[in-house]
Amino acid sequence: MAEFSIFDGHNDTLLRFYNNDDLELSDFLEEMDGGHIDLVRARQGGFAGGFFAVFVPNAELIDPDHMPDLSKPYTSPAVDFGFSQRAANRLTADLFRLEALSGGQVKVVRTAAELQNCIDNEVLAAILHFEGAEAIDEDLDALEVYYKSGLRSLGIVWSRPTIFAHGVPIAFPSTPDIGPGLTDAGKRLVKRCNELGIMIDLSHMNEAGFWDVAALSDSPLVATHSNVHAICPISRNLTDKQLDAVKASDGMVGLNFATGFLNEDGAWDSDRPLEIMVRHLDYLVERLGETRVGLGSDYDGARVPDAVGDVSKLPNLIAALQDAGYNDALLHKLTHQNWVRVLRQTWGG
Repeated sequence: MAEFSIFDGHNDTLLRFYNNDDLELSDFLEEMDGGHIDLVRARQGGFAGGFFAVFVPNAELIDPDHMPDLSKPYTSPAVDFGFSQRAANRLTADLFRLEALSGGQVKVVRTAAELQNCIDNEVLAAILHFEGAEAIDEDLDALEVYYKSGLRSLGIVWSRPTIFAHGVPIAFPSTPDIGPGLTDAGKRLVKRCNELGIMIDLSHMNEAGFWDVAALSDSPLVATHSNVHAICPISRNLTDKQLDAVKASDGMVGLNFATGFLNEDGAWDSDRPLEIMVRHLDYLVERLGETRVGLGSDYDGARVPDAVGDVSKLPNLIAALQDAGYNDALLHKLTHQNWVRVLRQTWGG
């Protein structure tokens, strides 16, 4: 067993398989040449699992290997509901197909107890997460169906509008304070997620929507893959005021590894030392406290620093944090205990 079991707040691995006809789901069980996550490299790096995102793609999706000029705001139009449901169904089914193919090595978890049991027994734990609610109808019928299927985490928006809310355009430098808040349907969605025990993910949400969720939700505020706006002033990162609200709710922030959300100059340069990641984590721990910070890599969905270029290299980040004075107790919190804690509070049990 690895010294530190790393449970991660966000990956786009399902989308990688969806978009690549040359890949079979069974390839995940072997060591692959490309991408960021597979089972073999997960074992090498102490990667215990994470939130596996169901993301409905579109033609304007950012290619991690060819980042656009973000001096101008990047956003995407809303996507068709019928296409969204077909894509979400396929991606969701793929996660369950992967679980079945794995012979017990991968498990889709629905409770905090199941998650902890997987971590203790070196079974890769996967949380079914929707990154954007495009596949959910205004009457929330689909939400009930997806919940029964295993959905336990929902980002109401990606960086495009839905019938529920508005996502932030991605631009540097920029503020998340842009656009209106939740729609009436969005407010109903938040309340129903609270009733069901679905965690609401605030990453990609604009600031007005963030504050609407904060006012309505009785669950901890969580941003699964966001960073510090005061260090890297891009719209995808959280302001000090937002971080204070997360703390007040006993919520959590997962550090995003995307270079453009880390680097102070907003550059997507991946050939930089891990010091900038340590700096964001220092800030988050200082602002939120030791029990409200984790990791949210955005693996398979973003350009990340070379030193953590796939899950096998996660020990490099652990070593950098140890060099910065992080003790073992704090590292256990950051790597998985805080995620288990906030999910137990949100899901119950």
